[in-house]
Order: sequence, then structure tokens, then C-alpha cells
Amino acid sequence: MAMAEERKQLLHLVFGGELKTLTGTEFRDLDALDIVGIYPDYASARDAWKAKAQASVDNAHMRYFVVHLHKLLEPEGAVGQGL
Repeated sequence: MAMAEERKQLLHLVFGGELKTLTGTEFRDLDALDIVGIYPDYASARDAWKAKAQASVDNAHMRYFVVHLHKLLEPEGAVGQGL
């Protein structure tokens, strides 16, 4: 079995945008969200998040997030139920 097949795929979404306030998580303009990508594991998603966060360090309102899509796709107890 190939190495890629041995690891379980745990999808993660990386996205970001300018926030309305420094302490909130509401975006200024939803049409301007930066959808960085979907990654097969947390490590690659974190690398993408870190690169984008470092590139936008001069804008205090810009924030990037990692969303654990695998938890939304297979919430605890729903595996195999075809949700």
C-alpha cells in the first residue's frame, strides 16, 4: 500500500479576510474573502495558513483561519450514516 493511502484524509480549509474589528471574527467584505485552499491534513493546512498570515502581517485586520472540514463532514457518531 502506498504511503499516501496509509494516512487517513483529514480535509482542512484555509481562508481569510479583513475583519471589522480586531477582537471579532466578522468580515468586512464577504466577497473579498481569500480562499487559500483545501488541504489533506492539518500540517499542510497550517503551512499554508502560516505563509498567508506572515504575508499579511502589515494589516492588523487581516486574519486567516484553518477550518477542520473533516469534523464537519464526519461529526462524531455520524460516520457511515450518509449525512
